[in-house]
Amino acid sequence: MPKIVMYSTQVCPYCQMAERLLRQRGVQEIEKILIDKDPARREEMMTRTGRRTVPQIYIDDRHVGGYDDLSALDRAGGLLPLLQAA
Repeated sequence: MPKIVMYSTQVCPYCQMAERLLRQRGVQEIEKILIDKDPARREEMMTRTGRRTVPQIYIDDRHVGGYDDLSALDRAGGLLPLLQAA
């Protein structure tokens, strides 16, 4: 299973939906970086992704994007192959 990293906040409904989708696809471990608890990590996220909103999801070193991107990838049949690649 690849490493999943998700930039998130504690009260983000889209973050919760992204986590739920990943868990439904068999992901057991998600490294959550809570940018509302650590503002320096928000800057890191914006520099790394070029985006300001959460969630921002990485599968290994591939930036998948936010919840809408993750959901579209899943609907297109591209999520499971990424999760099974490692």
